[in-house]
Amino acid sequence: MARAVHPTGPAAESRPSSGSGRWVMLAVLCASLLVVAMDATILNVALPSLIDDMRPTALQQLWIIDIYGLVLAGLLVTTGAIGDRFGRKRLFLIGFVLFGVASVVAATATSPAVLIAGRVLLGIGGAMVMPSTLSLIRNIFTDPHERTLAIGIWAAVAGAGAAIGPLVGGLLVERYGWSAAFWVNVPVVVVTVLAGIRLLPEYKEAGAHALDWISALLSVAGVVALAWGIKHVAKGSATVTDVAVLVVALLLLAVFARRQLRLPDPLLDVRLFLSRPFTAAALVTLMAMLAAGAALFLVSLWFQYVHGYSPFQAGLRTLPVAVAMLVGSLLAPRLMHRLGVRAVMGIGLLGLLAGFLLLALAPQPTSYGYVAVFLASLGFGDGLAVTSAAAVMVSAVPAARAGQAGAVSETSYELGVGLGVALLGSIHGAVYAARMPDTAPPLAHESIGGAKEVAETLPGSAGEGLLDAARSAFDGALTTTSYVSVGIVAVVTVLVLWLVPRGFRASGSGH
Repeated sequence: MARAVHPTGPAAESRPSSGSGRWVMLAVLCASLLVVAMDATILNVALPSLIDDMRPTALQQLWIIDIYGLVLAGLLVTTGAIGDRFGRKRLFLIGFVLFGVASVVAATATSPAVLIAGRVLLGIGGAMVMPSTLSLIRNIFTDPHERTLAIGIWAAVAGAGAAIGPLVGGLLVERYGWSAAFWVNVPVVVVTVLAGIRLLPEYKEAGAHALDWISALLSVAGVVALAWGIKHVAKGSATVTDVAVLVVALLLLAVFARRQLRLPDPLLDVRLFLSRPFTAAALVTLMAMLAAGAALFLVSLWFQYVHGYSPFQAGLRTLPVAVAMLVGSLLAPRLMHRLGVRAVMGIGLLGLLAGFLLLALAPQPTSYGYVAVFLASLGFGDGLAVTSAAAVMVSAVPAARAGQAGAVSETSYELGVGLGVALLGSIHGAVYAARMPDTAPPLAHESIGGAKEVAETLPGSAGEGLLDAARSAFDGALTTTSYVSVGIVAVVTVLVLWLVPRGFRASGSGH
């Protein structure tokens, strides 16, 4: 088996960092992870002011929000393999520099098309950074117990980044405009890259085969087409083209999997998915972030359009999810040690289910008290689920192939966020449109933002009546979407509990 090597020669796996050096390295990795994770949700509260400035269509709005996660997810398998072969530190630094450049492109965009292009570049840079962080943790922390704690901190930062994105975005948008949500990345990129050059060690797989670019193309095309197909089919008015893209995506991924089984050094060892706990871990991460991505997107719009909060006020009211996610992530290693992986994954998923059920049953008009408890339940469940899942995946591969574990974990994470907004966001949009009065103008049927725009052109009582109808439709659609989420989480919970054996413990979680 190939071994991970340090650039000066000795085996990296046999030379763990000593003293506090490991934790300083973790801090550098987490700083980068924080801004990459924040970019998945930071535009949620910036969307209303962005809409006022650029006037994007409803479809452009969804693409602005979720193209980042979909591009990132499509590239993660390839970038994880590149890091294994050519150096994880090198990939990390190049990716974060690109992330900074893309932030400038997005911040200076003057049209929806340019902004979407900037978000695509951000996704490419993020795809180079995210698997590198988890794979470097696998190499830096050779003690299983320390590694599990480091993964807990990593998951807490990733989750907190997604959760505090609306708060940071709200503060910046309110004071400086929507472009500040991208400018904030630039100083973090500069400082982290300089620290990473000095502090991070290099790891790569010695004697690895050249990258199989056919596999890379199949992987990227398959995942992006899958996400695109699901997004459009979820709108409820699927065309023949939409269904065809979905079928092509499945065929591409099937060919990719078959090719990996024949290669001596595959881009992704698909045999990992023969392990039921590994498959369950990927599914848990996907489900946890699908729920979180959709909920934060819809709740942020609910705060601003239904209740009229400013971007910062809206972001502030999402804090329960960030705090609860931090607690869940840091508590997960101890619970895995005592209860095992199966129990922690189950508790995390039940937290998601309880939160969505509470929101579904909340009386209308829904009060913030119900939403705050929902967010806390969602955050705690996500923290437990994502941390335990990452520990399972990292322990399933040798250190030299840690990029594969990072790629699967981050693909599930980012695909979950993107598909959550696309799938549940589209369901919410369809229900909202169906609940709006037939007499409302077409723009008001597209989104609650469109209804607000139309209402501002109408005389007092007529405008307020349209807004009341839109708020009621949005609230009702949120209830329906919550019921759909309850059903999805319930099915996944049963499946995960079936897949993970009783007493199963990931390396470092229990012995």
